Amino acid sequence: MTTTIHLAQQPEADALLGRSPLAALVGMLLDQQIPMEWAFAGPYTIAQRMGSDDLDAHVIAAYEPEAFAAILSDKPAVHRYPGSMAKRIQQLCQYLVEHYDGDAAAVWKDAKTGAELFKRLTDLPGYGEQKAKIFTALLGKQYGVRPKGWREAAGAYGADGSCMSVADITGPDSLQKVRAHKQEMKRAAKEAQTAKTAKTAKAKK
Repeated sequence: MTTTIHLAQQPEADALLGRSPLAALVGMLLDQQIPMEWAFAGPYTIAQRMGSDDLDAHVIAAYEPEAFAAILSDKPAVHRYPGSMAKRIQQLCQYLVEHYDGDAAAVWKDAKTGAELFKRLTDLPGYGEQKAKIFTALLGKQYGVRPKGWREAAGAYGADGSCMSVADITGPDSLQKVRAHKQEMKRAAKEAQTAKTAKTAKAKK
């Protein structure tokens, strides 16, 4: 797996994402509650701090937890919540070692259908339904992993021409479009919650 990626908006970090299946999985894991490009730069930062040019599931799985948390916590921190994310990354790597002999690409390389790929992703620690759908879309759109039915398995994120998630980021312009979409979704959700709260309060009067 070697492809051109622009998720971190940093050449070295994006190069790692383009050649390392584990880096891609870890970047997606980190992508919550922080800017997307910060999340996807995380794997490169972790690798650098571990004195390596790539991530190794066996090494991370066996790492002393407090020491690994310190790697993510060092300034600048890899994530807003470095301690909890360090634990999640180790759990992910431990799962990969146990079920895929530490080979992250094995999660998808022989998946026969999009549904099978999606199921494998949702089985990963830290991967809920939405994250699995987005990663399925990312694999299909940018990594060439396209088992039958992958777009359907990815849901709306798999649609051709969409600008909804990291799966659609190919440069600065698309990054801004995806960020605008996310902000609009947050605004709509906030308005819906406000309306719901007002309706509930009115009903209690």
